Amino acid sequence: MKKLIIAAGTGFLGQVLVNHFKDNFEEIVILTRGKSQTKNGIKYVNWNAKTFSGWEKELENATVLINLAGKSVDCRYTKENKREILLSRIESTKILNKAVLNCVNPPKHWLNSSTSTIYRFSLDKQMDEIDGEIGNDFSMNVALSWEKAFFKTETPNTLKTALRTSIVLGKNGGALVPLKTLARLGLGGKQGKGNQLVSWIHETDFARAIDFILEKEMTGKVNLVSPKPIRNQDFMALLREAVRVPFGIPINELLLKFGSVLIRTEPELVLKSRNVIPKRLQENGFEFEFDSLEKALKNLI
Repeated sequence: MKKLIIAAGTGFLGQVLVNHFKDNFEEIVILTRGKSQTKNGIKYVNWNAKTFSGWEKELENATVLINLAGKSVDCRYTKENKREILLSRIESTKILNKAVLNCVNPPKHWLNSSTSTIYRFSLDKQMDEIDGEIGNDFSMNVALSWEKAFFKTETPNTLKTALRTSIVLGKNGGALVPLKTLARLGLGGKQGKGNQLVSWIHETDFARAIDFILEKEMTGKVNLVSPKPIRNQDFMALLREAVRVPFGIPINELLLKFGSVLIRTEPELVLKSRNVIPKRLQENGFEFEFDSLEKALKNLI
């Protein structure tokens, strides 16, 4: 393959993709709010994710475009932060739609970030792309608006896929890093009731699944999650085992809410039950390298 463009690719997930795809593409371009430069064979091009400034020329003759842009949801949901969470996703998606339509030879396939948080809180029903039930709160409405902005503009010469991604577990980034710290401090007990389900995916399978989507030319909405959601209390027990700490103080809902204020985040990130499965990936024949949390943690810790 020739040219890969990753919008907002300097973070954890962007680096996971660069490491996976670096030998598959002749050229990798990362759109960044940082300075334009070429480093380690990767071309970085400045953009503000809102307006054209020359970066849009990079899309010409691209093979694949992956958009990871959006303010992190790991913050307090103040009025200003909520606005930025929504607008950072909508504006970047809209300007990329314009850029793709302006191309003489547009990217062949565009994969846009979305989130498995689009589905409602569920302790029983497993949510897939066909029968999954979409709820109605801030996070879910952001995800809906994001996907609407993505699919609303038709791009006749560019395939489109929305990646409904869960928590990505990685060695050097993502949710596993702070969770390991908690567990090592003896605070790795269940969080809240502990019965809420956690949907997750290993960083390697995240990149492999994207590779698979490109190969199979899968379009529409795809859940990027491992096949086995796991209860929070079981997740934390396996994590304690992995870091060799025999005990973990449970953190009840009240303490979580208090603690989340101190560390400037939202308790929803831990308390929501995300019971999501990768139906479309598996029906198309994708095989997970890390299909259980035990395997994933053994590899990552």
